[in-house]
Amino acid sequence: MVDDKQGRDKQADDEKQRQRKRELEEARNRTDEAEPVRDNPGEQLGDLDDALGTHDYPATTEELVETYGDYEIETQGGRKPLSEVLAPTDDQTYGSADDVRSRIQGLIHR
Repeated sequence: MVDDKQGRDKQADDEKQRQRKRELEEARNRTDEAEPVRDNPGEQLGDLDDALGTHDYPATTEELVETYGDYEIETQGGRKPLSEVLAPTDDQTYGSADDVRSRIQGLIHR
């Protein structure tokens, strides 16, 4: 191809077309992916978020499961009770609601 303005414009246009095709292909490949879980813990934790905020700390995993185990949490795999989300956790002690929220976030984003 000739190295002039018209040739460079043609190359740029061709590259834009290739980029659009790549983006469309990537979008098609992502249609089977699960929806990402929202980053706002309050949205994911629902009523549990408020309950954790009013709980007395320090609190253990066992105590939280006993008190709030039936609360539903939005996870990547659908809604699950807190007891199921915290099941893989050893009995830990949390100093605040933020500590509990962080632990839950870490577990549901695995």
